[in-house]
Amino acid sequence: MKKTLLALAAVAASSAAFAQSSVTLYGVVDASLESVKGDKTVTRVSSDNLASSRLGFKGSEDLGGGMKANFVLEAALAVDTGETKPRFFDRAAWVGVSGGFGELRFGRQDSAIGLLAGNTSILGAQAYDDLKIAKTFSGDAYRRVDNSITYVLPKFVDGLSAQAQYSTAAGSSSTPGAENADKIGSNYGVNVQYAASGFSAGLGYIQAKRSTTVDDTGLLAYLGYDFGVAKLTGYFEQDKRDGAAEKLQVVGGRLDVPFGKDFKLQASYSQVKDHSFSAVDTNGDDAKIVALKGVYTLSKRTSVYALFTNVKNDKGSTLGFAGTHATDPKKALTAGDKSARGFAIGLSHKF
Repeated sequence: MKKTLLALAAVAASSAAFAQSSVTLYGVVDASLESVKGDKTVTRVSSDNLASSRLGFKGSEDLGGGMKANFVLEAALAVDTGETKPRFFDRAAWVGVSGGFGELRFGRQDSAIGLLAGNTSILGAQAYDDLKIAKTFSGDAYRRVDNSITYVLPKFVDGLSAQAQYSTAAGSSSTPGAENADKIGSNYGVNVQYAASGFSAGLGYIQAKRSTTVDDTGLLAYLGYDFGVAKLTGYFEQDKRDGAAEKLQVVGGRLDVPFGKDFKLQASYSQVKDHSFSAVDTNGDDAKIVALKGVYTLSKRTSVYALFTNVKNDKGSTLGFAGTHATDPKKALTAGDKSARGFAIGLSHKF
């Protein structure tokens, strides 16, 4: 009888411990048929045009006293080929602890500006979005960062959120022995966002050590208002590289219009200035980007969509879509003073 009671107590204790922790498997499967034109035209099945396909695991354990241990592991998947990124958990790999003080996270995460750009309900950094096409720091080079420590501030005011981040970038240097070589790749950043009563605004900043003598600095800001019948968002990014004569700038506006509860149409226009970071002023590396996006919700998890983006390059600009360069299909180059455009129809499913 005593052994039975002890066994029941052990089972009860383990069940209680299990109830305090949880692990969720989730993901996105996104594929489309697209035709993209640059130096040449390519028609193909592609992945990730509306949302990045992924497989993720996230979990949380109640530590007591209002504290929790949390983790996220998220792998990027290419639906058209079944491949993963060179690193399996390329999208996210972090563990942290949260409580009344806020949250601390350690590992690979969204950067301070990448978090803003990657939020598709605000801006977007997919293949047909201007922040990705223009290769801004938020949409490309510093979309995510390794070896990072992120502090998420507690919410003192409803609708207000903020983060501070530092990345040691340990082991990233390709020039060992050089002065400050151990700092190459290190970066720090902050962001703050506010959303309430239809109004939204955000500001993000990052400074990263590109080399022993060159720093990259990026600033991204947006301002929006939801009128009910439509939502209007304006945004601005400026990226600066030490030693370059130019600063990359993107100024844009986006209009989201819902038609009933199932269909939403989005239109955006932006101007890209000085995207090449040339050491001398090229006087012509600018571009104009127009994009249209329609999304129809079939269910809570599944949507069909159509995308169209046109890039009008100035004489010194070579922006375009991946896989449209005449000599190297992996490059996204387009001859100067020409247009690049892409059209896609696809299906996206969340689980």
